[in-house]
Amino acid sequence: MRAQRRMWTTAAVTTAAVAGVLVFQGVTGTSGPDHDGRAADAKSAPVKPDVHRTALKTSPDGDSASLARRDTEPFSLLGVTWTDPAARVTGSVEARTRSAATGDWTGWLPLDTEIDGRTESGRSGVRGTTEPRWVGPSDGVEVRVLADDGARAGLPEGLRLDTVDPGGHTTPLAAEPAAFSVEETPSEEPTPGEEPSVTPPSEEPVEEPTDEPSPTPTTETPAPPSPTPSTEPPTPSASPTTPTTSPSPTLPPAPPSTVPQPPVVSRAAWKADESLSTEAPDYLDQVKAVFVHHTAQTNAYSCADSAAIVRGLHTYHVKSNGWKDLGYNFIVDKCGTVFEGRKGGVDRPVMGAHTYGFNRDTTGIAVIGMYTDTKAATAATTSVARVAAWKLGQYKADPAGSVQLTAGANGNNMDHKKFVAGGQYAFPRISGHRDGFATECPGLSLYRQLPAVRSLAAGPVTGLTITSVTGANASGSTYYTRSKITVGWKATTPSAFVKSYELLVGGKPVATVKGNVTSAPATLVAGKHSVQVRATHQSGKTSLSPVATVVADTAPPVFSTKPALTLRTGTVNSTAVPLTLKWKATDTASLKEVRLTAPVAKTYGPTTVSASHTAKPAKATAWKMTAYDRAGNTAAASVTGTPVILQESAAKKSGKWTTKSSGSYLGGKSYSSSAKGASLTWTFTGRSASWVVSRAATSGQAYVYVDGKKAATVDLKSSATKYRQAIWTKSWSSSAKHTVKIVVVGTKGRPALTTDGLVYLK
Repeated sequence: MRAQRRMWTTAAVTTAAVAGVLVFQGVTGTSGPDHDGRAADAKSAPVKPDVHRTALKTSPDGDSASLARRDTEPFSLLGVTWTDPAARVTGSVEARTRSAATGDWTGWLPLDTEIDGRTESGRSGVRGTTEPRWVGPSDGVEVRVLADDGARAGLPEGLRLDTVDPGGHTTPLAAEPAAFSVEETPSEEPTPGEEPSVTPPSEEPVEEPTDEPSPTPTTETPAPPSPTPSTEPPTPSASPTTPTTSPSPTLPPAPPSTVPQPPVVSRAAWKADESLSTEAPDYLDQVKAVFVHHTAQTNAYSCADSAAIVRGLHTYHVKSNGWKDLGYNFIVDKCGTVFEGRKGGVDRPVMGAHTYGFNRDTTGIAVIGMYTDTKAATAATTSVARVAAWKLGQYKADPAGSVQLTAGANGNNMDHKKFVAGGQYAFPRISGHRDGFATECPGLSLYRQLPAVRSLAAGPVTGLTITSVTGANASGSTYYTRSKITVGWKATTPSAFVKSYELLVGGKPVATVKGNVTSAPATLVAGKHSVQVRATHQSGKTSLSPVATVVADTAPPVFSTKPALTLRTGTVNSTAVPLTLKWKATDTASLKEVRLTAPVAKTYGPTTVSASHTAKPAKATAWKMTAYDRAGNTAAASVTGTPVILQESAAKKSGKWTTKSSGSYLGGKSYSSSAKGASLTWTFTGRSASWVVSRAATSGQAYVYVDGKKAATVDLKSSATKYRQAIWTKSWSSSAKHTVKIVVVGTKGRPALTTDGLVYLK
């Protein structure tokens, strides 16, 4: 045993040393020349699995059986079998194993007993069996079997443990939580672009007899690999798979499918030992339906071990179950890699052993894992849908439809529907194992995913929606562009099922791209357009995205009111004079915004037409503006203004005025008067003017005359004292010579007013 463990370790080291170098042949079967005529690499040779059998000890009353804890030869998969394939264990079968890597023992692991051993009845040596369970590299085991209380038949005879070493390096099984999520796959799984290698579709038949519907296990379980010769995960290519042996001269060509074949890892690539399966395959007239299974009873495996699991499953089905070959036609791992199952050519209607009573006219696809409570990963269900669509497409069958199947044996399904041999029964084209047999398989969770699998396989593309229109600006549900755009979209249907996308403008295609491309350009003429994306599913069914409205606009915005400046009320000082900037911009399509770029940067919405600012006195300032429409067209406009402060001393006086000094006044001084009729007159040339005063609770009133006409009565009273206040303003459409005269009213009780001067804008 120690020597074998040393060999195991050496094999693991060897595997690591050649990682990333191994290339798999595109040919199914044993080593030989590949399809390019080159000799097969020795590394592509089959891996020889190893099986060990140990009888269980049955109690005197026949109600229990066991195998005491012991050391074993290396193995990675195990199961319990018995002599009579029609017998059932009406109780529990459990095993616990010791990790070869850590020496730790697992807890008790249940082995599924829902299989009907008659799946390939009529063959000598067929045995009853549990589902095999993948446990990873192990070197110790313990088994216990217990019949249910009151079970009349007790336990079947000939109980034994079968352990399988599938050969090749395998990794220890990850600790598996109670509700393991397949989406949380271990880091050892292949990264995108490192898929297992695929071989071209078979053009030849292969070995296998069977003229009657063969049953299958209720929970499917592929066998695991154990450490020995170094192997690497196979890498599928996009090419189809070829058969194991030369085609029979009487076998007609495989029918073409209506949809593309997905990548499939050939038997040669997963290193099948073809010496295990020497019988010729049986062929059906057609494939009417697909049955989906689950297998291996664990989700904690690494996808790097998937090929070894398939080898273990192959070995267990042949050497333990007594079947002629692997029972499933295809096996899919949780990373979505598809493996060729029963030999005979993946593109041929090979009769498998997967659904008791309904093997005829059907194909079996098993997903590696346990999906009673855990959802299968999207990668796995996508691959199941691709394989199902391709196989059914060879016979022009709608994956979303139903079909009548003839029962090959008496039985019943999980819903207690009874089947009578020779009777016709309706099934969905893509069914679960439990639809044809009384089993939990493919697990309730995966079974509930089958409607989505049918939808993927049958089409149309779903969830199609436009996600972006680059080169355009969005306003609500409308996009605006000058002309050139790139439309982006997404769909919930994986790209593998999409034949093509078309970009439609006004209902007419302007661009067509492949199904893995999710954007396309378009050039629009001026005007309003409806833009959509049309997806064509591989089935030929089409679907449309919701409409996006895109307006093409090349006309720039217009400043219908040119920018203009006016003085406004507020506080004046030696560095800032309050003023208002006014404008109005419009656009034939949709105005987006107006930006002030100088002397400060501000952005205003499309409906804003004025803003308050300040400007330095005695300095000419240019106010520059740009209007933007939503298509990106622009228009520019500007206005220049110079605020000028006229001190009170610059006015022509009439009546009694007193000079007051304070740092709070403009220039440090102001005029004050309480004399009724006293006046000050300023003359200037400009387009806007404002009178600047000081205000207090005792301030009085004044009359304001503009160009000789009374324009306003202004009250300077304020509860709080304020200085340098522009209290009154007046503006004109253009610059001209004007006079502004203020006259003291002599308000009773508060006749005084104080003026700081006049500001005008030129």
